[in-house]
Amino acid sequence: MRRSALKALLALPIVGLAARKARADDYSVDLYKTFQTPQAFISEVFAPDPAPAPSMLMLDGAKQSQVSAILGHPYPQARLRYWKAGGRSAWIFDDVGKDGYVPTTCGFVVSGGSIEHARVLIYRESRGEQVGEPSFLRQLIGAKAAGNGLDKPVDNISGATLSVKMMQRMARAAIAFDAMAT
Repeated sequence: MRRSALKALLALPIVGLAARKARADDYSVDLYKTFQTPQAFISEVFAPDPAPAPSMLMLDGAKQSQVSAILGHPYPQARLRYWKAGGRSAWIFDDVGKDGYVPTTCGFVVSGGSIEHARVLIYRESRGEQVGEPSFLRQLIGAKAAGNGLDKPVDNISGATLSVKMMQRMARAAIAFDAMAT
C-alpha cells in the first residue's frame, strides 16, 4: 500500500505540469489577436469606392534617417506600400512595442497632416492589446506632428506602457510617411 501511495504522489506533479503546459500552449495560440485584416482595413478606408492601386514609397538614406529618429530604430525596409485617394493616404506597417517581441501590424489614415483613422490590425505581444480598442485609438485622431512626437497627449494604459508608446511612434511615423509621399 505504501508503494501505491508513493506512486500516486509522484504522479501528481507530472500531471500538474502537463496541465500547466497545455494551458500555456492554449495561451500561445491566443497570443496573436487579429482585429482586422489589412485588406479589410484598406477596403473600409476607401469605401464606398474601390481601393486605389497601391503606390510605393522609397526610403532612401535621408528618409530612413528621419524615420529612425521617430521610431528610435531604423525602419527595416527600403520601401513601403501605401494607398492614396481623395487627399488621404493609408499606411500599413509594423513596429515592436518591446524588444524581443514580434511586430504589431497597424493601419493609419493621414489627411491634411493629421491622423484621421488608426487601427491595430494584428497584435502580437503578450500584454497591452488594449491599444487596439476604439476608446484608446480615438485619442490619436486629429494628432499632428510635433518634433518626433505628436501634438496631443495620449493616456497611458497600466501594463501596456510600451504598446502605448509604440502606437504614438507609429502614428507619428505615418504622418512622416505621408509627408514624404507628397
